[in-house]
Amino acid sequence: MSKKGLIGIQMSTIKNKINELGAYDTLKACAELGYHCVEVSQIPMTPENVAEMKRACDEFGIKIAALSAGLEPMIPGMPGEWLTTDFDKIVADCKALDCDMLRIGMLPMNCMGSREKALDFVKRADEMAARLKEHGIDLYYHNHHIEFTKYDGEYLLDIIKNNTKHMGFELDIHWIQRGGENPVEFIKKYDGRIRLLHLKDYRIGEVKMPEAPFDPKTFMDAFTGVVEFAEVGEGTLPIKECIEAGLAGGSEYFLIEQDDTYGRDPFECLKTSRENLIKLGYADWFEL
Repeated sequence: MSKKGLIGIQMSTIKNKINELGAYDTLKACAELGYHCVEVSQIPMTPENVAEMKRACDEFGIKIAALSAGLEPMIPGMPGEWLTTDFDKIVADCKALDCDMLRIGMLPMNCMGSREKALDFVKRADEMAARLKEHGIDLYYHNHHIEFTKYDGEYLLDIIKNNTKHMGFELDIHWIQRGGENPVEFIKKYDGRIRLLHLKDYRIGEVKMPEAPFDPKTFMDAFTGVVEFAEVGEGTLPIKECIEAGLAGGSEYFLIEQDDTYGRDPFECLKTSRENLIKLGYADWFEL
């Protein structure tokens, strides 16, 4: 392949390792696993963590593809750092970590289920994206399945795309699948609007019935709750085709994320994902 991207880790997958090992040693372990790119999410951006991440990146040759930042709290009053209130600090973190991308991880909960509230949020997010561009930083929006609700026959995610010009998209192949669309074909619709793609596989697990008297609700909960987050290459998604569609559409970074490892050590899961991607022909995508 003449053109290539960079495969990395979405750090929400290893957030508990930060608590256990600290930011520096966690990133050191990532490098030892063969990963030289990360996306920062669900990690407290304390001065200590920022300094330790910077030191690890410099020592182990790790690129930070993107940091995460909400426009505003997910629910009113939720603590945290937000672009509306902590703009200068968030920009400074990007500069300190040599990172030119921020990503909004989710639509605020009070905007879900409302086309009007979602569009109001998107308008303000796009204005923020224009403001960030003045500092050399691009803003991206990450989808889940909720954006595949339809208003007047149109997906909310497409409505968001068609009502923004400064903000890009970080498409997540698992959530596209869960939203009922073909990830490969859907990625193609966002040609030119993506620099980040989440590699998250999709697996149907076992139906596990509790040891209790049968009742219809218990059965339905077990029957419908079998979708799992799989190691890349261990599920049902066409990973290679998704990667190639992302690359053709402008994606530069391909971030492995596994929301739940079901008791397995996340580093072991990441090792499995890496081995599977190497088998698919992406060995050189792990190096800067």
